Amino acid sequence: MRLIFAGTPEVALPSLQALVDGGHEVALVVTRPDAKGKRGSATHPSPVKMRALELGLEVATPANASEPAFVERVRSVQADAAGVVAYGQILRPALLKATRLGWVNLHFSVLPAWRGAAPVQRAIQAGDDVTGASTFLIEEGLDTGPLIGQATERIRPADTAGDLLTRLATVGASLLKDSLEALGAGVAQPVAQPVEGVSHAAKLTRRDALIRWDLPAHVVDRAIRACTPAPGAWTTLPDGSTAKVGPVTVTGAASTTPGLLRADAEGVTVGTGSAPVRMSWIQPAGKKAMDAGDWWRGARWGETAQLGEA
Repeated sequence: MRLIFAGTPEVALPSLQALVDGGHEVALVVTRPDAKGKRGSATHPSPVKMRALELGLEVATPANASEPAFVERVRSVQADAAGVVAYGQILRPALLKATRLGWVNLHFSVLPAWRGAAPVQRAIQAGDDVTGASTFLIEEGLDTGPLIGQATERIRPADTAGDLLTRLATVGASLLKDSLEALGAGVAQPVAQPVEGVSHAAKLTRRDALIRWDLPAHVVDRAIRACTPAPGAWTTLPDGSTAKVGPVTVTGAASTTPGLLRADAEGVTVGTGSAPVRMSWIQPAGKKAMDAGDWWRGARWGETAQLGEA
């Protein structure tokens, strides 16, 4: 098939590679414009742009993919279809009609669950046991188009959002390739999404990533894993400064004061609304991440030291 591929972050790379390895002609790769560096430093191309250039593919980085001039460029490619993975722009009707068969999106949930920007993070945060990937024909609604294919993936007890997304990117790459091929062969049968079971996955903000130590330990555990690696779960330290916190382990010990720090031979624990949790690593603002035990020994906080909002 003659295809267009639209994507931006690293999670889109397995899908791009799968289409190329599958013998398809990727005639154009569409990705977000290069990110501006801090304090006037050089700009940074997206992971998809870098991989596409390595593969010798033509790349476009429109600021607005729905502008008439870019729509005409896409139309001139005369692609059979387009595959989309985490591109980052809303695609308008004129662009969607610029390929022969449409645009197929790979979304990392079992739709209609967790429509939106952060399906993996929200699934972990909610305590779901199973998630997956879905392919669908893009229409004007947010992740509402007719489904072509789906795959499921178990959420493991210690999964961070990064862990789970890495696995789903691989599972999804095969699913997207198979869905586009089925569409091209005329055997795909897109079906409307169920009206039951709809949920929404808003992007996690910095405020969402603030750890609430007064919540039960299992909720704290899920919240931190959902925010790892991005946007990064964080808390305030006893001196009022902030720090990112890595995944924790529920200890099963007796309840203690939320946020209260304790050290023992195995490391550092923090109190929650139920059982204490054991810390893995911590990254105070402006410093590198370090083992929680090493941080505790260097910080020398007193016996009454607590984490939480100052």
